[in-house]
Amino acid sequence: MTNDDLQNTRELRKNIFLAAYSCGGAAAHLASAFSIVEIMYVLYMKGILKYRSGEPGWDGRDILVVSKGHASLAAYAVLSMAGFFDKQELFTFCGGETRLGGEPSMHLVPGVEASSAGSLGHGLSFGAGIAMANKMDNNSSKVYVIIGDGECQEGTIWEAAMSAVRYGLDKLTVILDNNRIQKMGTVMDAMAVDSWENRWKAFGWHITRAGGHDTDSLLEAFENPAEKGKPRLIIADTVKGKGVSIMENNPDWHFKMPNKRELKTVVQELGITGEELLNCRKHTCSR
Repeated sequence: MTNDDLQNTRELRKNIFLAAYSCGGAAAHLASAFSIVEIMYVLYMKGILKYRSGEPGWDGRDILVVSKGHASLAAYAVLSMAGFFDKQELFTFCGGETRLGGEPSMHLVPGVEASSAGSLGHGLSFGAGIAMANKMDNNSSKVYVIIGDGECQEGTIWEAAMSAVRYGLDKLTVILDNNRIQKMGTVMDAMAVDSWENRWKAFGWHITRAGGHDTDSLLEAFENPAEKGKPRLIIADTVKGKGVSIMENNPDWHFKMPNKRELKTVVQELGITGEELLNCRKHTCSR
């Protein structure tokens, strides 16, 4: 990773936390958002996705579906960095008249391609449908879908996985945020899945693996061509809560804001100043 990449991804985590702090943490899933920062950053800021931030509905764009919609703050932070809207709007998160809700809306937020109402497992079906329509229309645009490993327990994931192989959707790439933790514990404790790689391969997918917090590893995985006629899965090995030591690999932080003692650790490790905390609170939402 370059120094710029390290600084930019740290800045994203800082903005994610400040957006949540500005509204007292309403609907904020910090650890889930921190888990996919580098994935979102590489897609938008390292030349993988085709898009025009000033023209979000551009016909030639690639599509990104963030199926794990509770990680919306990661999407909002990266979309603002990519120029879809001003950074200051982040601090209206979950406000009374904000566009930036706890779950993203494609009808409100420029750059958001799929709405999420909190029910996981549907993003892959949505993305596969777009990829199928593109194939029928001879549209060469690519479709990317970010899913969670806990989400892979949902049956709709596997229906879409079978369909994508059946119809040869080789413009479809799924990124599996493999942080090994779901809402109340570990994925292993919930379903005892020993290898996502073997399961997806058995369904006929082309499999690639990447370090989910290593921008170089992610970039290499995205740039390697997928096998013709097969959808591609990139298993991104990540750490839930990455960037803040007390959050990392800790299921307690799935939906939580820090207390006063924990806040000291967060601001120190993310490089947040007292002035930044005060400034973001000027945008405090009405609830």
